[in-house]
Amino acid sequence: MGGATVLGWDMTAAIAMARALGMDPLIAAECLPEIEAVMVRKLNEQMASGDRSSPGPER
Repeated sequence: MGGATVLGWDMTAAIAMARALGMDPLIAAECLPEIEAVMVRKLNEQMASGDRSSPGPER
């Protein structure tokens, strides 16, 4: 993948999406960092392995 790495999410946008979906922003702020950490780790593992079986951006 040429050294691309996912560092994290735009938490302002994530909280805005949670609010738009009717979720309490305080609950989202509490839960999102843990979810983000798992997603970042898994996305980076997937990109490093060259796994093309999961949907994602064209490579």
